[in-house]
Amino acid sequence: MRPLDALPDHAGRDRHVDAGRDRHVDAIAAGRRAKDAYFRTSPDSPLRRAGDRPGALRYFAIDARYRIFVPRLRASSGTAPPIALDTSTGDRRTARRAGFLDFELHGQRLSLTGFRLGRTPQGSLFVPFTDATSGRETYASGRYLDLELGPDGSVVLDFNLAYHPYCAYSDGYSCPLAPAENRLPVPILAGERLPGGGQAPEEP
Repeated sequence: MRPLDALPDHAGRDRHVDAGRDRHVDAIAAGRRAKDAYFRTSPDSPLRRAGDRPGALRYFAIDARYRIFVPRLRASSGTAPPIALDTSTGDRRTARRAGFLDFELHGQRLSLTGFRLGRTPQGSLFVPFTDATSGRETYASGRYLDLELGPDGSVVLDFNLAYHPYCAYSDGYSCPLAPAENRLPVPILAGERLPGGGQAPEEP
């Protein structure tokens, strides 16, 4: 067997990809542990506000298939009027369509709208969505993604970072609901899920 440094170039690229994948998994796992600690200990935790005994949040396993590179955000019309997003309390929140994320998953061509909500910084996208797990394994009114637009207009659409709004845990919050245009017909088995299944964050 040849030493690693004598292997063909494609093996070096594979090692680089594996290292990047490991860093991605480690970063998400660390974020999950930090969020779990906040939910368990902070007086502002939505679990405490709901009067629940704080415990570990639940997640789907980290899955590289749900980390999707979108080469370019498809622009929305510059003259498109703002949209009023319904909320969990019956109010409405004004948002603007920043653009559309076109991608393929589970053999289907799909699209999600990225919004700018309130004081969302330029280059940041708010993406509320539902999928085939909503109402069963995940919160019925949807989950959120906070995404960053790259300098070249690309976006990393990583569903492993999908999270529940606070109103999934307590009625004391007003949360934007996923609009009809962001209802995915496929299951997104990644990110945060409801209690009763899934993975708790690993201990450090």
